[in-house]
Amino acid sequence: MNKVSILIVEDETLLAQDIAIRLSKHYEIKGIADSVVAAMKYLEAQDKPDVVMLDIVLKGKQDGIDLAEIINERFQIPFIFLTSHADLSLVERAKKVRPHAYILKPFNEREIFIAIELALSNYTNQLTQEDGQIHVDFKQTENQVMNIRDSLFLKKDSSFQRVKLDEISLLEADNNYTTVYTKSNSFIYSTVLKKMEEKLPDERFMRVHRSFVINIDAVDGFEGNTLFVDNRKIPVSKQYRTKVFNIFRSF
Repeated sequence: MNKVSILIVEDETLLAQDIAIRLSKHYEIKGIADSVVAAMKYLEAQDKPDVVMLDIVLKGKQDGIDLAEIINERFQIPFIFLTSHADLSLVERAKKVRPHAYILKPFNEREIFIAIELALSNYTNQLTQEDGQIHVDFKQTENQVMNIRDSLFLKKDSSFQRVKLDEISLLEADNNYTTVYTKSNSFIYSTVLKKMEEKLPDERFMRVHRSFVINIDAVDGFEGNTLFVDNRKIPVSKQYRTKVFNIFRSF
C-alpha cells in the first residue's frame, strides 16, 4: 500500500505549509509549488501526484484555471480548487474546467479531507461515464472503492491508501467484509466482495469461488480443483471450473 500523494499549488507560503502539515498525517506531500511553472515540474515527473490542490489565483502570467486546463488535457489527474474569490467572471472560467472539488478559504482540516475524498470519487465517476459504465453517486458515509489508472484507492480510517493492481494477489470474502491480499500486506475493507470485484479489470482478475477473486498473474500453478496463489491453496467452485481451467491450460 502507498499513501495517496498530493501536490499543493498555492502562492501563499504560510497557507501552503499549513495545508501540507495537516495532510502529511495521512497523505504523502508530493511537493509545494507557487506558480504554474513550478507545478509543471511535478506534473511532468515520472512519479506524478494522485491529486492536485490548486489555488485559482497564482503569481505569474498563468493562474490556477490555466493550470487546470493543462491538467485536463495532458495529465488527467483529479484537482481541487482553493479560492477566496467570488468574482463572477472567475467563477464562470473555473466552472468550464470542471474541478472535481473545491474549498472556500478559510477552511478547516475536516473540509480538506472531505474535498479529497469527493475529488477522487467524482474523478472515478467521470472515468466510468467515459467508459460507458454506470455512474455511482458519492455518499460520504459509504466506503469508497475507486479504480484510477493502475491502482485501487481504498479508504482506511479518514484517508485513502493507493494499492497497485499488480501488487494484489487475491481478494477474500468474509460476510460483509473483504480482505485484500497483496504481495507484502493484507487489510480488511468493509465492503462485500461483489462491489470490490466490480472495480477490477476482467482481463486481470477472475472470480473462482463465492469467497475468492484472484489475480490471474499471481497464480503459481494448479492441481485438481485448486489454484496455488502466493503459497495459498484457493478452491475453484464447480460453476467457475470450466472458465478458470480453460484459461490456465491455454498457457
